[in-house]
Amino acid sequence: MKKELLIFGANGALGKGVTKALSSKDYDKIYLFDFKFESGPPVPTVEQIIVEDLTAEENVIKAFTNVKPAEDKIFYLFSTVGGFTGGKTVWETGAGEWNKMMDKNLKTNFLIAKHFSLLVKQSYAGSICFTAAYTGLNPEAGKAAYGASKSGLVHLTKTLSEEGVQIRLSANAIAPYIIDTPANREWMKDGDYEGWMKPVEIGELVHSLFSSYNFISGNIIELKYRYNQ
Repeated sequence: MKKELLIFGANGALGKGVTKALSSKDYDKIYLFDFKFESGPPVPTVEQIIVEDLTAEENVIKAFTNVKPAEDKIFYLFSTVGGFTGGKTVWETGAGEWNKMMDKNLKTNFLIAKHFSLLVKQSYAGSICFTAAYTGLNPEAGKAAYGASKSGLVHLTKTLSEEGVQIRLSANAIAPYIIDTPANREWMKDGDYEGWMKPVEIGELVHSLFSSYNFISGNIIELKYRYNQ
Protein backbone atom coordinates (compact mmCIF):
# COMPACT_ATOMS: atom_id res chain seq x y z
CA MET A 1 0.00 0.00 0.00
CA LYS A 2 1.37 3.42 -0.99
CA LYS A 3 1.38 6.21 1.58
CA GLU A 4 1.09 9.86 0.52
CA LEU A 5 1.18 12.87 2.84
CA LEU A 6 -0.21 16.37 2.36
CA ILE A 7 0.87 19.30 4.57
CA PHE A 8 -1.06 22.57 4.30
CA GLY A 9 0.67 25.68 5.61
CA ALA A 10 4.02 23.95 5.12
CA ASN A 11 6.11 27.13 4.89
CA GLY A 12 5.17 28.52 8.31
CA ALA A 13 7.22 27.88 11.43
CA LEU A 14 5.05 24.94 12.50
CA GLY A 15 4.82 23.62 8.96
CA LYS A 16 8.59 23.68 8.50
CA GLY A 17 9.16 21.79 11.74
CA VAL A 18 6.54 19.20 10.89
CA THR A 19 7.98 18.81 7.39
CA LYS A 20 11.45 18.29 8.84
CA ALA A 21 10.16 15.51 11.07
CA LEU A 22 7.98 13.81 8.48
CA SER A 23 10.35 14.03 5.49
CA SER A 24 12.45 11.28 7.06
CA LYS A 25 9.50 8.92 7.53
CA ASP A 26 8.29 6.20 5.19
CA TYR A 27 5.91 8.23 3.03
CA ASP A 28 6.16 7.48 -0.68
CA LYS A 29 5.25 11.05 -1.61
CA ILE A 30 4.85 14.32 0.30
CA TYR A 31 2.97 17.34 -1.02
CA LEU A 32 3.65 20.72 0.59
CA PHE A 33 1.08 23.48 0.13
CA ASP A 34 1.56 27.19 0.87
CA PHE A 35 1.44 30.57 -0.81
CA LYS A 36 5.25 30.77 -1.03
CA PHE A 37 8.46 28.81 -0.38
CA GLU A 38 11.89 30.25 0.36
CA SER A 39 13.84 27.24 -0.93
CA GLY A 40 13.37 24.07 -2.94
CA PRO A 41 12.00 20.74 -1.65
CA PRO A 42 14.20 19.05 1.01
CA VAL A 43 14.15 15.59 -0.62
CA PRO A 44 13.19 14.23 -4.10
CA THR A 45 9.95 12.67 -2.82
CA VAL A 46 8.65 16.10 -1.77
CA GLU A 47 6.67 18.35 -4.12
CA GLN A 48 5.96 22.00 -3.35
CA ILE A 49 2.66 23.44 -4.55
CA ILE A 50 1.75 27.12 -4.47
CA VAL A 51 -1.81 27.79 -3.31
CA GLU A 52 -3.76 31.02 -3.11
CA ASP A 53 -6.38 32.10 -0.56
CA LEU A 54 -7.78 28.90 0.95
CA THR A 55 -11.04 30.57 1.97
CA ALA A 56 -12.00 30.37 -1.72
CA GLU A 57 -13.22 26.85 -2.56
CA GLU A 58 -11.98 27.01 -6.14
CA ASN A 59 -8.41 27.42 -4.84
CA VAL A 60 -8.76 24.39 -2.58
CA ILE A 61 -10.15 22.35 -5.47
CA LYS A 62 -7.21 23.44 -7.63
CA ALA A 63 -4.74 22.41 -4.92
CA PHE A 64 -6.18 18.91 -4.72
CA THR A 65 -5.94 18.39 -8.49
CA ASN A 66 -2.22 17.81 -7.91
CA VAL A 67 -2.96 14.64 -5.93
CA LYS A 68 -4.32 11.55 -7.67
CA PRO A 69 -6.58 9.08 -5.86
CA ALA A 70 -6.00 5.33 -6.16
CA GLU A 71 -7.34 2.21 -4.51
CA ASP A 72 -3.82 1.23 -3.42
CA LYS A 73 -3.10 4.54 -1.62
CA ILE A 74 -3.54 5.72 1.96
CA PHE A 75 -3.59 9.50 2.26
CA TYR A 76 -2.59 11.55 5.29
CA LEU A 77 -3.07 15.28 5.77
CA PHE A 78 -1.83 17.69 8.41
CA SER A 79 -3.14 21.25 8.39
CA THR A 80 -1.36 24.09 10.16
CA VAL A 81 -3.68 26.61 8.49
CA GLY A 82 -5.02 29.31 10.78
CA GLY A 83 -4.38 32.65 12.39
CA PHE A 84 -4.55 34.49 15.70
CA THR A 85 -5.98 37.70 17.03
CA GLY A 86 -6.58 38.53 20.66
CA GLY A 87 -6.35 41.04 23.46
CA LYS A 88 -9.87 42.42 23.16
CA THR A 89 -13.05 41.81 25.09
CA VAL A 90 -16.18 40.65 23.28
CA TRP A 91 -17.57 44.18 23.23
CA GLU A 92 -14.33 45.55 21.80
CA THR A 93 -14.13 42.95 19.01
CA GLY A 94 -15.19 44.14 15.58
CA ALA A 95 -17.32 42.02 13.25
CA GLY A 96 -14.46 42.09 10.75
CA GLU A 97 -12.05 40.57 13.29
CA TRP A 98 -14.61 37.91 14.17
CA ASN A 99 -15.15 37.00 10.51
CA LYS A 100 -11.41 36.92 9.88
CA MET A 101 -10.88 34.30 12.58
CA MET A 102 -13.82 32.22 11.35
CA ASP A 103 -12.44 32.33 7.83
CA LYS A 104 -8.82 31.61 8.70
CA ASN A 105 -9.35 28.95 11.35
CA LEU A 106 -12.63 27.29 10.41
CA LYS A 107 -13.70 27.89 6.83
CA THR A 108 -10.28 27.04 5.40
CA ASN A 109 -10.11 23.78 7.31
CA PHE A 110 -13.70 22.89 6.43
CA LEU A 111 -12.83 23.21 2.73
CA ILE A 112 -9.61 21.23 3.18
CA ALA A 113 -11.53 18.53 5.06
CA LYS A 114 -14.26 18.41 2.43
CA HIS A 115 -11.96 17.89 -0.53
CA PHE A 116 -9.58 15.60 1.32
CA SER A 117 -12.58 13.43 2.20
CA LEU A 118 -13.49 13.22 -1.49
CA LEU A 119 -9.90 12.16 -2.26
CA VAL A 120 -9.95 9.48 0.44
CA LYS A 121 -13.37 8.27 -0.72
CA GLN A 122 -11.77 7.32 -4.04
CA SER A 123 -8.78 5.65 -2.37
CA TYR A 124 -8.10 2.93 0.20
CA ALA A 125 -8.16 5.02 3.40
CA GLY A 126 -6.97 8.23 4.98
CA SER A 127 -6.32 10.26 8.10
CA ILE A 128 -6.40 13.99 8.77
CA CYS A 129 -5.02 16.03 11.66
CA PHE A 130 -5.87 19.68 12.26
CA THR A 131 -4.20 22.33 14.39
CA ALA A 132 -6.82 23.40 16.92
CA ALA A 133 -5.88 25.30 20.10
CA TYR A 134 -5.92 24.90 23.85
CA THR A 135 -8.11 28.01 23.94
CA GLY A 136 -10.70 26.26 21.79
CA LEU A 137 -11.29 23.85 24.67
CA ASN A 138 -10.53 26.17 27.59
CA PRO A 139 -11.92 29.70 27.06
CA GLU A 140 -9.65 32.62 27.95
CA ALA A 141 -10.51 36.29 28.36
CA GLY A 142 -9.53 38.41 25.37
CA LYS A 143 -9.64 35.54 22.88
CA ALA A 144 -13.33 35.18 22.02
CA ALA A 145 -13.03 35.23 18.22
CA TYR A 146 -9.94 33.04 18.14
CA GLY A 147 -11.28 30.59 20.72
CA ALA A 148 -14.70 30.31 19.10
CA SER A 149 -13.19 29.60 15.68
CA LYS A 150 -10.90 26.93 17.13
CA SER A 151 -13.81 25.48 19.09
CA GLY A 152 -15.65 25.19 15.81
CA LEU A 153 -12.65 23.35 14.38
CA VAL A 154 -12.82 20.92 17.30
CA HIS A 155 -16.48 20.24 16.48
CA LEU A 156 -15.62 19.79 12.80
CA THR A 157 -12.92 17.28 13.70
CA LYS A 158 -15.21 15.20 15.88
CA THR A 159 -18.01 15.26 13.32
CA LEU A 160 -15.64 14.23 10.54
CA SER A 161 -14.42 11.38 12.73
CA GLU A 162 -17.99 10.11 13.03
CA GLU A 163 -18.77 10.47 9.33
CA GLY A 164 -15.35 9.23 8.25
CA VAL A 165 -16.12 5.67 9.30
CA GLN A 166 -18.11 5.38 6.07
CA ILE A 167 -15.03 6.03 3.90
CA ARG A 168 -12.20 4.70 6.12
CA LEU A 169 -11.15 8.19 7.22
CA SER A 170 -9.94 9.07 10.71
CA ALA A 171 -9.75 12.62 12.05
CA ASN A 172 -7.90 14.10 15.01
CA ALA A 173 -6.53 17.47 16.10
CA ILE A 174 -3.74 18.78 18.27
CA ALA A 175 -4.57 21.65 20.64
CA PRO A 176 -1.33 23.43 21.59
CA TYR A 177 -1.21 26.30 24.05
CA ILE A 178 1.94 28.03 22.76
CA ILE A 179 4.17 26.79 19.92
CA ASP A 180 7.83 27.77 19.95
CA THR A 181 8.04 29.98 16.86
CA PRO A 182 10.04 33.15 16.12
CA ALA A 183 6.82 35.18 16.08
CA ASN A 184 5.74 33.91 19.50
CA ARG A 185 9.20 34.56 20.94
CA GLU A 186 8.99 38.13 19.68
CA TRP A 187 5.51 38.50 21.15
CA MET A 188 6.50 37.02 24.55
CA LYS A 189 10.12 37.98 25.05
CA ASP A 190 10.16 36.75 28.67
CA GLY A 191 8.36 33.46 27.96
CA ASP A 192 9.41 30.04 29.22
CA TYR A 193 10.60 28.82 25.82
CA GLU A 194 11.56 25.37 27.08
CA GLY A 195 7.96 24.80 28.13
CA TRP A 196 6.58 25.67 24.69
CA MET A 197 5.68 23.02 22.13
CA LYS A 198 8.41 22.40 19.55
CA PRO A 199 7.33 22.12 15.88
CA VAL A 200 9.52 19.08 15.19
CA GLU A 201 8.11 17.28 18.24
CA ILE A 202 4.61 18.06 17.03
CA GLY A 203 5.59 16.46 13.73
CA GLU A 204 6.62 13.29 15.55
CA LEU A 205 3.31 13.27 17.41
CA VAL A 206 1.31 13.69 14.22
CA HIS A 207 3.25 10.84 12.61
CA SER A 208 2.36 8.59 15.55
CA LEU A 209 -1.32 9.39 15.00
CA PHE A 210 -1.02 8.62 11.32
CA SER A 211 0.78 5.35 12.09
CA SER A 212 -2.35 4.20 13.93
CA TYR A 213 -4.83 5.82 11.57
CA ASN A 214 -7.21 2.86 11.55
CA PHE A 215 -8.23 3.14 15.21
CA ILE A 216 -7.18 6.54 16.60
CA SER A 217 -9.90 9.02 15.66
CA GLY A 218 -11.99 11.78 17.18
CA ASN A 219 -9.30 12.88 19.63
CA ILE A 220 -8.29 16.44 20.48
CA ILE A 221 -4.84 16.26 22.05
CA GLU A 222 -4.08 19.13 24.43
CA LEU A 223 -0.46 20.27 24.44
CA LYS A 224 -0.11 22.78 27.23
CA TYR A 225 3.38 22.34 28.61
CA ARG A 226 6.51 20.32 27.87
CA TYR A 227 9.59 19.56 29.94
CA ASN A 228 13.03 18.38 28.89
CA GLN A 229 13.76 14.67 28.86
